[in-house]
Amino acid sequence: MTDLPGLRASYDRVADAYVEMAAGDLGPHPWLRAALAAVAEDVRDLGPVLDVGCGPGLVTAHLAGLGVEVSGVDLSPGMVAHARRLHPHLRFEVGSATELDPAPASLGGVLAWWSLFHLPRPAVAEVVATLARALVPGGQLVWGTHVGDGEVERTVAYGVDGITWTTHLWQPAAMATVLADAGLEPVAELSFPPMWTAHPQALLVARRPA
Repeated sequence: MTDLPGLRASYDRVADAYVEMAAGDLGPHPWLRAALAAVAEDVRDLGPVLDVGCGPGLVTAHLAGLGVEVSGVDLSPGMVAHARRLHPHLRFEVGSATELDPAPASLGGVLAWWSLFHLPRPAVAEVVATLARALVPGGQLVWGTHVGDGEVERTVAYGVDGITWTTHLWQPAAMATVLADAGLEPVAELSFPPMWTAHPQALLVARRPA
């Protein structure tokens, strides 16, 4: 079971450093921007998009700039405070991915942009199933994460000590199974070499069948 209070405190602890370092900046990653542009083109007319685990809102704002109606939610009040300060024209709320309960067929898209890897695998499957039910026909779920086997424990992140969190690594085939079990069909799968961590990365996109 994930220690959500501890995880929240850890992200509150690193929030200032995260923003100062421009962690999550899409500038150096044209392929990630291209993936977001493709998703935006597909879903912008289907309904609102929810950015789950939005952090300081960099990707949320990027999607908004592509003409998507988008809002963000994050476990960390510190991260949400930065998001609201940096992007005052957008809506951000504090909340856990494990507690979300959007109405069925209420969203054109869901972004899980490197934001679910702290959750144990069974919990991720439950979150994905809940979010998948919220998609309208044709709506898409975008899931990015760290690739590998097992878990990585961390006590330092973004140059800040005193962090307590676990990164659960995923194989793309297992991710695809979770998405299929949630009733979604594949749209795209991108694999990346190690970028901001020592592990490769994967980005999968799946949609609610029309």
